[in-house]
Amino acid sequence: MKKLTEGRKMFLSVMVIFFIYAIIFILFEDYDRHFLMPFKETSDWHLLLFSLVVMAVLGVLLHRYSLRMDERINQKQINKETQMRRELTQNISHELKTPVASILGYTETILEHPEMDATTQRQFIERTQSQAHRLSSLLQDISTLNRMDYAADKIAIERVDVSHIVSDIIMETALAADAKHMKVINHLPEDIIINGNNSLVYSIFRNLMDNAINYAGEGTTVTIMAREERSKWHFTFTDNGAGIPDEHLTRIFERFYRLNKGRSRSLGGTGLGLSIVKNAVLLHGGTITAQAPPGGGLCFKFILKK
Repeated sequence: MKKLTEGRKMFLSVMVIFFIYAIIFILFEDYDRHFLMPFKETSDWHLLLFSLVVMAVLGVLLHRYSLRMDERINQKQINKETQMRRELTQNISHELKTPVASILGYTETILEHPEMDATTQRQFIERTQSQAHRLSSLLQDISTLNRMDYAADKIAIERVDVSHIVSDIIMETALAADAKHMKVINHLPEDIIINGNNSLVYSIFRNLMDNAINYAGEGTTVTIMAREERSKWHFTFTDNGAGIPDEHLTRIFERFYRLNKGRSRSLGGTGLGLSIVKNAVLLHGGTITAQAPPGGGLCFKFILKK
């Protein structure tokens, strides 16, 4: 079924009101009558005819206005999407330049200095590999976002064991968390099952975990909790780390938005992790917000439909 546009909704709403008024007028003649009675005077018929003509003219005018209204809304949406794509393209180009330039720089240095000692050469190769991994992660994140933006209807829906996914992620990131003396407390029930996409649900919790490990700070605690409410699961993902200023909370889900660009790149972040989280949550019928708890740190609250 085709979705009604805003202009069409306005047009139909006004016309329904006038139609109801006409029915009342025909049945009761005026507001002082409470039963059906034929019109006795010619002026009543003239008034009814005049009302119908006014209604028809108003309908034509409203229809033309609704079309123009929809055109303006569509044009604004097109302009907004065009601007977003332009900014995204510029950001992607900027982000790709850094690892590509580094890879070219290291490899050219190695090729131009064959007499380089083995230790220095190995360091350059390791740095090249690190930048290649960063480039691969960036391309993978861009691919994930494009899949959600332009092929959401083709994303496979299956039975997803959220509890199992989170347990696996905690084990996968254990070494990185231990290196920063972080503690992860998993309070999730053992039977959280939803209908969704396994890869995207994994991306939600993996990106949140990586974000906490990279930016929360050493010696912090990450707590994961959930509560069931009818057809939804309400999750909280909280750390008691450094947190972020309130003015950044509404923007951290924007693509390539960083509080500290230099530090984010040095830690290997692509600037797309939280954007992937938000889009994946939305695709699962939920919402997500970021809050600063009173005691410090950062708390993500989000919903996933069963």
